Amino acid sequence: MASLIALDVGTKYIGVAGADSSVPVAVPLGAIEVDGEELEKIRAMIADRHVDTVVVGYPRNQAGEATEQTAISEAFGRQVAAFATVEYQDESLTSVMAENRLKAMGKPYVKADIDAYAATIILQDYLEQHYAA
Repeated sequence: MASLIALDVGTKYIGVAGADSSVPVAVPLGAIEVDGEELEKIRAMIADRHVDTVVVGYPRNQAGEATEQTAISEAFGRQVAAFATVEYQDESLTSVMAENRLKAMGKPYVKADIDAYAATIILQDYLEQHYAA
């Protein structure tokens, strides 16, 4: 059994989702504010959850090309890779899908909620590609 978290890296928040390979269903864990302490908060979460793999969302534009946000996500992934195994997962349109899901729930939500649900979609996509029965 592997324990995983996914990160939807943004400039204001980092959405976080978690799962394990025995029941490959991703769940939102919230969002971490980008305030200079985010790397330490993620390091603590990895230790607390005994995480084997951190899946970092890999943004691209509509043409599939790297963007400014791609470089930010890669740089953050390299920092996390200093203390955890990092994999990248395409995150195309995950924020749009996340917001649509939240709207469908009919409850109020904020940007951090969108980021957490986007991380959930990123992780679920990863799980389906790597742990499908």
